[in-house]
Formats: sequence, C-alpha cells, structure tokens
Amino acid sequence: MPASLTPTLTSFRRIVVKVGSSLLVDQSAGGLKRDWLDTLAADIAALHKDKRDVLVVSSGAIALARAVMKLPSGVLKLEEAQAAAAIGQIALARSWSESLGAHGIAAGQVLLTLGDTEERRRYLNARSTIDKLLEWHSVPVINENDTVATSEIRYGDNDRLAARVATMMSADLLVLLSDVDGLYDKPPSSGDARLVPVVPRITPEIEAMAGVSESETSRGGMLTKIEAAKIATTAGTHMVIASGRVPHPLQAIVNGAPCTWFLTPANPVTARKKWIAGSLEPRGALTIDEGAVKALRIGKSLLPAGVIKIEGAFGRGDAVIVRGPDGAEVGRGLIAYDVEDAEKIKGRSSADVLLILGYTGRTEMIHRDDLVVGGH
Repeated sequence: MPASLTPTLTSFRRIVVKVGSSLLVDQSAGGLKRDWLDTLAADIAALHKDKRDVLVVSSGAIALARAVMKLPSGVLKLEEAQAAAAIGQIALARSWSESLGAHGIAAGQVLLTLGDTEERRRYLNARSTIDKLLEWHSVPVINENDTVATSEIRYGDNDRLAARVATMMSADLLVLLSDVDGLYDKPPSSGDARLVPVVPRITPEIEAMAGVSESETSRGGMLTKIEAAKIATTAGTHMVIASGRVPHPLQAIVNGAPCTWFLTPANPVTARKKWIAGSLEPRGALTIDEGAVKALRIGKSLLPAGVIKIEGAFGRGDAVIVRGPDGAEVGRGLIAYDVEDAEKIKGRSSADVLLILGYTGRTEMIHRDDLVVGGH
C-alpha cells in the first residue's frame, strides 16, 4: 500500500489504547514506571483536548502487586493471583487517576468478566456504562476482573480483551502498545527481518509471520495480537501495533515511528454484527469453497452446498469462524445447526435438508443477518 494511504492516528475519533504489564511495571525496581505513564497520559490528554474519545485497557495489576507485596517469582496459585489482583487494581487505578488527573481528566475504572462482553444483555449494559463515562469526558480505564475470573471464564489475554472493548464501543482504532514495534516477516534477531508496515488483510502468510516473530516473553505474544486484529478489523475497527518502549508512545506514532497497521474492510457493520464479529470464543469453524467465499462477499448467506469441512463442537446459535479454501478467515457467524446436523448436510443442496435430516431446517447454514464478512 502506498505510504499516502497508510492511516494516521489523528484521523480517528474514538481510540482504544492497550498497555501491557511490561510497559507499566518495572519488576526489578519494584514498582510502576511512573515517568513513562505520565508521558502516555500527556499523549492521551492531547487527543482528549482535540475532542477525541480515548479508552484505556490496562494490564499490570498482578505485576504491580508482585512488586508491592514482594511476591516470589513464578506461577501464582489461583487464590494468590486473585488476591494479588485485588491489591494491584487499587494501586493501578490510583496511578492512572493521578496521571490523567494532572491534566484535568477524570479516570473511571471498569472491571469486566468474560460474560460482560459475550452475553448480549450484559454486553449492552457494559457498553451503556462506558458510553456514559465518555459522555462525561472521562477516560475509562478497563481491565479484566482478575479477582473473580478463573481460567474457564477468562479472556485469556488483554490483547483480545482490548479488541472486544474496541468492537463493543464502536471504536475506529485500536492501539496495541507493545515491547516490539510491529509485525516482522521473520524473527528480528535474524538480521534481515523487515517490518510489515501495512496488513490490508490477514492471510495464512501473515499468521505464519506471527508464529516466528519474537514478541514479549514468547511467540504467542504476537499470535494473540493477530487474533485481536481479526476480531477488530472484522468488526470495522482499524488496529496498529507500535512500540511502547519510548516516551510519549502515541505521539511517536503520529510522528511516523515504525509500526504495523491492520486495515478494516470498507463495509459498514451493524451494532449486532459487531457483537458477532467480536466473539472471543467461537465454538467451531467451517471451511467453504471459493464460490461460497465470493457469494458471502457480495452479501449472500452461507448455504450448506458451499461447506466443505466442519471442525469443533458447536450447537445451534453458537459463533463459528468461516474460512476460505486457503485457510484464511473470511468471517464469523451464528450457525443455524448443531454440529452433527451440519456435518450431515455440508456440501448438499438446501433442497435435500428435509430428506437428510427428517425435519425442515433453515435453508442457510448461516443467514447473512447472522454473518460478518471481513477482508476485501
């Protein structure tokens, strides 16, 4: 993509900024990186003054509690992690409040559990609360409620949480501040790795790059960012990965610092479809043929005839991923059949459904009103 078509941070009106633990907390020194946080708060204040909505998804509660309580390194037991989160959240919220308060901005703490974004009624309630905070010109500071979340009901990482918040709040940009400055085509330590400045569409090749990118503590760090990009861009939100290891990291993006932009398709997404697109826990996946891919991209429903492979254990109404024959994610939707019945009718004409199943089901495997298509 020509550089002139690359987005600029200041062209967006509602921005979600995700900040990781390693950027906020200095474990060796035993505390918060307050000077760095103050520079980020100054960047947020500048955007805020320019009438832009800014939301923060902040990690760091448990890491901060480790430093405050001098907890040993290593994996904490569940009850230890939850207790640490309780201590760390207070310290973290106070720090955000003080840094933003220095610019006359009120910070509002929002703690979410998985059900708050995955269950439609709770999703709407959480969105209304955050909307009111924005209406009051405050900055919501959002985190997972680690004091009550268990492994079975967790987002799993704050990259995906941030993507879910961005889609829920109809943000037009998600910024992932990281300890790397973007996606590379091979491990940066190889010496000849190149930064990928723009990703128009997430393909299997892009996912393969994420699998070999050196990011944070493991390769999985970049993989979760690619998953966040899928969630965000499919729901109509651009995303950028940029380094947070510099003062004033948002201003650095404005000034042209190295970063990777993930672009969203131009098609508008309704509020309900934002919820579908952002589903964090798809229960399965459908692989479809090229003809079905083309049909979906012009607004058609997904018919059984176009489905060539089914994976997962889903029930009627569950969210599933739809992939093209090359393995690239085409979209996400709510399936109209249980997995057993879907398996029986895949590749068959809609007219055969009654004969095969013994009952009249929906003509479509996924109706277009229940389907969000990404890509171009």
